[in-house]
Amino acid sequence: MTVAQKDKAVAFRALHEQPRAFVIANAWDAGSAQLLAGLGFPAIATSSAASAATLGRRDGKITRDEAMAHARALAAAVDIPVSADLENGFGPAPEYVAETIRLAAGTGLAGGSIEDHSGDPTRPIYDFDQAVERVTAAVEAARSLSFPFTLTARCENFLHGHPDLDDTIKRLQAFENAGADVLFAPGLPNLNAVRMVCSSLSKPVNFMVGIPGHSFSVPELQDAGVRRISLATSLHRAAMSGLYHAALEIKEKGTFEFLNGLVSPKVLGQYLRG
Repeated sequence: MTVAQKDKAVAFRALHEQPRAFVIANAWDAGSAQLLAGLGFPAIATSSAASAATLGRRDGKITRDEAMAHARALAAAVDIPVSADLENGFGPAPEYVAETIRLAAGTGLAGGSIEDHSGDPTRPIYDFDQAVERVTAAVEAARSLSFPFTLTARCENFLHGHPDLDDTIKRLQAFENAGADVLFAPGLPNLNAVRMVCSSLSKPVNFMVGIPGHSFSVPELQDAGVRRISLATSLHRAAMSGLYHAALEIKEKGTFEFLNGLVSPKVLGQYLRG
């Protein structure tokens, strides 16, 4: 661990302790991370789906080694904290999850998340006791480090066919009691559900923007009790949507009107280090 990594970790923890909500912007490569940092976002997050897409794969189809290489590249690219989407820890056993946290800490990350989605379509959410054991192992690994690695524990019920708010709150409370620093339930359907989750917990809550109709403004989320707002794949999808529409215009119309809406290379280049 370097002094710079420790400073980033301390700064990341402090962001969660301030009274207002902050946006953590999800990048997908070093260039996008530098652009977002240059625009003033205080922290960067990886996105498992976006990082998989850079390799031409779907979400959940990258290895732990590939995820670590991706995290290392983003952490080295910027001077602000980076937290990683570590999916389900890349294995079911608590010991494996703990090892994932230790490996993640070695990449220069300031934090990371572990979810209770199993990846098994026949049993997509880990049983309650197993989910808590996995978070407990992750917490113990994080606490063994020489710097404050911010651990986020995620309940994936609403993304994987089990939209049970009571069970979601029960799991998040258990994750909080196990020592998780931040709690996160992606896919909450409305602001009332967000308020219920936030009021049921004492640790900071992350809300994921990215689902049309289920995404809310920063003031609304802050008023509901949210402390951190992540963007999931939304920025990557925005970039890829621009590519899609530009390429479609060229292919179907033979025109290049998309050029009129582009940011100039000079403007983009000012955010890059090289």
